Amino acid sequence: MTDAASPAIAALLAALETISRGRPDRVLRLVGTLPAQGEDEPFELLIFRGFSSSITHPTAFDPDQPALPESARITAAELLAGPLNPSDERCLAGPLPAETFLDPGAWEGATAG
Repeated sequence: MTDAASPAIAALLAALETISRGRPDRVLRLVGTLPAQGEDEPFELLIFRGFSSSITHPTAFDPDQPALPESARITAAELLAGPLNPSDERCLAGPLPAETFLDPGAWEGATAG
């Protein structure tokens, strides 16, 4: 086991949340897996206006706690037009590695996926 994963996940989410505060017209969707007994479970997390919200798993009520555990594996990120309209979802970029969106310029949606 490594403790390096926890700060990496927490730092990644914090950085993406910070960038998203300045982009209320964008939603970042992260997908991946969480370890579970037997088989990994898929997760989906949305980042919008500085906050992360899981749409597949419960999260801590405390916004200072990372929305994903250290053991999460993020496999892809998609940039969506915000605010999100489930009946007319517009993907602007992705799927790409989540780290791509640490560059504020990637939030323009011009990144080819």
